[in-house]
Amino acid sequence: MRHQKRGRKLGRTASHRKATLANITIALIEHKRIKTTDAKAKEARRFIEPLVTKAKRGTLHDRRQVLKKVPHPDKVKILFDEIAPKYADRNGGYTRIIKLGVRDNDCAPVSLLEFVDYVEETQKKDEDKKKAKKNRKEAKKKAAAEAEEALANAPETEEE
Repeated sequence: MRHQKRGRKLGRTASHRKATLANITIALIEHKRIKTTDAKAKEARRFIEPLVTKAKRGTLHDRRQVLKKVPHPDKVKILFDEIAPKYADRNGGYTRIIKLGVRDNDCAPVSLLEFVDYVEETQKKDEDKKKAKKNRKEAKKKAAAEAEEALANAPETEEE
């Protein structure tokens, strides 16, 4: 019987499960939001939240404890220096799970796992990128139109 056995197995061995959760954590730290299955999102939340709490304290011991779970010093640095200060006055609940429905090919339930306060900043960055791309396209069209007009207005010469 599995009474009182915590956590999901996710159809993996213990080492594979540990690596999967570490990789999900790395992706979340890097991108601030990721799309994954419901079960992985719920299990990743249990894995990530204590790491953010340790990062908030910010001691050397806490940094080493986080590095044991996520062996990527550059991502741990981002966690301690950028993400943890945002949650200095929050007592937990650093992540949010938004259910998106099912995946087309295998009908697996899919969710969006994201940091709570980063959503607005990420959306602003995305909007800025879209505006910049739109401005580049308009500038390119304008340059093409000017070049075409210059060719049309250029005096024609006859070649012999």
